Amino acid sequence: MYRLDPRHAPAPQAALAAGWAAVAAHLPPAPAVLAVDGPPTVDWDLLATRLAHATDTLVDVRAHYAPPAEVRRIGDTDDDPYFGSLARNPLDDLFATLPSPTPHDGGLVIVYGPGAALVDHDVLWYADVPKRYAEAAAAAGTPGTNLGLPAEKPDLKRLFYTDWPMLDRHRDTLAPRLGAWLDMQDPEHPVWIDGPGLRATYAQLARGPVRTRPYFNSTPWGGHWAQNELGFNPEASNTALGYELIAPEAGILVGTGPDAQAEVPFQLMCVLEPEAVLGADVHARFGASFPIRFDYLDTVGGGNLSLHCHPKEPYMRARFGWPYTQHETYYMTLGGDGAKVFLGLREDADVDVFRKQVEQAATHGVPMDPEDHVHAFPAEQGQLYMIPAGTPHASGAGNLVLEISATPYLYSLRFYDWLRPDADGNPRPLPYEHGFANLETGRRGEAIARDLVPRPRTLREGEGWREEVVGALDEMFYEVRRYALDTGAEADDDTAGRFHVLNVVEGDGVGVLTEAGDRYDLAFAETLTVPAAVGPYRLSATGDRPVRVVKALVR
Repeated sequence: MYRLDPRHAPAPQAALAAGWAAVAAHLPPAPAVLAVDGPPTVDWDLLATRLAHATDTLVDVRAHYAPPAEVRRIGDTDDDPYFGSLARNPLDDLFATLPSPTPHDGGLVIVYGPGAALVDHDVLWYADVPKRYAEAAAAAGTPGTNLGLPAEKPDLKRLFYTDWPMLDRHRDTLAPRLGAWLDMQDPEHPVWIDGPGLRATYAQLARGPVRTRPYFNSTPWGGHWAQNELGFNPEASNTALGYELIAPEAGILVGTGPDAQAEVPFQLMCVLEPEAVLGADVHARFGASFPIRFDYLDTVGGGNLSLHCHPKEPYMRARFGWPYTQHETYYMTLGGDGAKVFLGLREDADVDVFRKQVEQAATHGVPMDPEDHVHAFPAEQGQLYMIPAGTPHASGAGNLVLEISATPYLYSLRFYDWLRPDADGNPRPLPYEHGFANLETGRRGEAIARDLVPRPRTLREGEGWREEVVGALDEMFYEVRRYALDTGAEADDDTAGRFHVLNVVEGDGVGVLTEAGDRYDLAFAETLTVPAAVGPYRLSATGDRPVRVVKALVR
């Protein structure tokens, strides 16, 4: 059965504590300066209140930021209303001055807030809430969501392209010397894990199968499959984008039970254990960036996605600052009756006419038919559709798409959105100028079906099983394979120095057994990372039905 909260055991030497009394018991002995760093969406005022009894000196670094006008000049400064270039600024650019606290009469000083680690300190903690909280706070208009602007209304563009890159780099540099991690998702019941124990836990996780915590958000096109079948967000308007493994936002639940678990960033495991997770060759190419993502697009009972494309690599590098681009694939886990996948230009597509119709839709609300310009393929269950950067595409209504893609995920260059309003009733933004600057016009017509709707090719097989290549293109750095296992069948594999990502797309599930003796039982629709350090492992079909498992890896 699909698990909403997959949990991993901490390393034996790790110490976990839950609740404010237990957290306070781990405060360093005086005299000392304790710095507690973390993102703006932590409830810093409550943290200060709960720890005030332990100190007579609390220092809020948010009071030392530069004036708002100076902070707003940091990071992306162009007038693009849709996208920004990833900010390269260090966090200390936010500050006019930094405090220099010293313990008085042998006491404990607690310095807290985003950037607290920049203050001279004796002990360093990191308080955290996952990024999904920041996005929700920004969407709700909660003041203080943006970094360095504690009293201002939020700016979602700034959050994505300025705040998150700055915060991630800052956090990653702190990871090797953290004294503790504090999960503040429930501000009245925080969970604390000691720093050495956290690093030992990451080292343990990096050498066995790892499943990150999944969740679904809601958007105007979203469907209801994940609500009805998996139990996600039953009170929400829909379930749209399912975060199975999107490395910059993914978290790993570590703990012994729901009241004693901390969610820690998947990305920190890649920072602390890059070769074990990624493999030496992949690490050399991508640094600590985990380059493949798995997510769901749920339009079952929902609408068509916008027709869009993604930036080609030179444009992505020069304009947005990512070193690699957003190639994608759609694996059709479920295809609705009569449902479609929009993919690639027709042979007779006239780009000038296409552009004029897009402009009319964006400026005057004139409807258009994307099928005048773009192929519409039947949404065939089990088919993989290749979507190299620049290719116009969209999932139609009625589908459950497993999107197996490159990790960059914030650059959907929309052409047309079916004149659909956003959640507030306003027209959804259409950054079509970016889209036409990246539109792939060379591959069209018959080449779309030939290159981008491939048929499976058997790679190897044995008794009761077969491994197929279901998608590979020279221009894409990863490929997608699929195992077909008969009931009760087993197949052996080996990471051979490159991580694998698995997802059960048909059947009840598989057991994943490593040579070291670790076992993970993976259910239908679940995603699992098999780090490079795992080496040989075995897939065993479970349940009473044949099973299919997709696998993605860097080529």
